[in-house]
Amino acid sequence: MTQSDSDLSVLAVMALEWMPGANPPQAALSQQAAGALAERIGHDLALLVPEVTGLDLMVMGAHFDPAEALRAGWPLHRRLHELRLRAPGRHAVPRIIALGADEAGDIPQPLQAEDGLRGGALRVVPLLLAGENAKSVGDQLEAVLLDRGMARAETALQAQQAFATRVEHARYLTIHDLAAMMALQYRNMGLEPLWTLIETALLAPDKSAWLDAPPEPLLYLADGQVRAGLFSDAAWCERYGGGEQDPARLARMRGFFDARLRQFAAVLEAHGLPLLYVDIPAGRDARVVLAEA
Repeated sequence: MTQSDSDLSVLAVMALEWMPGANPPQAALSQQAAGALAERIGHDLALLVPEVTGLDLMVMGAHFDPAEALRAGWPLHRRLHELRLRAPGRHAVPRIIALGADEAGDIPQPLQAEDGLRGGALRVVPLLLAGENAKSVGDQLEAVLLDRGMARAETALQAQQAFATRVEHARYLTIHDLAAMMALQYRNMGLEPLWTLIETALLAPDKSAWLDAPPEPLLYLADGQVRAGLFSDAAWCERYGGGEQDPARLARMRGFFDARLRQFAAVLEAHGLPLLYVDIPAGRDARVVLAEA
């Protein structure tokens, strides 16, 4: 979405946390079920910020991993924006538009979550509010959702029935609320060093950012791509060995480093930022090699 588009849109999600041991949820809703849930969502949001009723509400009748919603360019919400522009009645009264599976049960591409990211207990249903007053509504939602954004009991029950599983929590978040929540989770998981790269890709895609904090892997974000230093043994010892001479200890240290790099790669890929590995030879400044790659 362009800057002018984002000024007229509020990017949000309904966050659903499944109960432990619950059955796997239905991947996507029928059009009827998606429409019924969208009506409930619209009512909930209007109770919090009455001006919501003056905007179009788009609801994607499927659930995704939070990382799929937190990708550069906001692809899930961009798809909602594109579909809103194509929907009939654009210049009529504000609309509630829900997207669901077709009559044959086939799930269209916008509703298809990535197979490798389906297993999490926390899932998000993308929401888009759009219209001339979106900036004001967005500011108000940013102010209230973290404290008062729990879905009403009847809406949570509707979501539970629609997705055919048990819902423990259901709440609304702006996309910035979701980003802040994920940043906290990553910090608790020991992944805080990565967040600067992800946040830069989301909020300042024209800027670059480094993760340069040994013993962490060396990463460089530029032009929407993350480059990772792939160190030769000699180059790795220069940067990370710390003068250690014991071969067995060096091997363990290198093993921890390689595992950490694989962990970082998986998280970044989930956010749509696959790594480009750049060979780092001994005797070279690794930052210079990455910057010039």
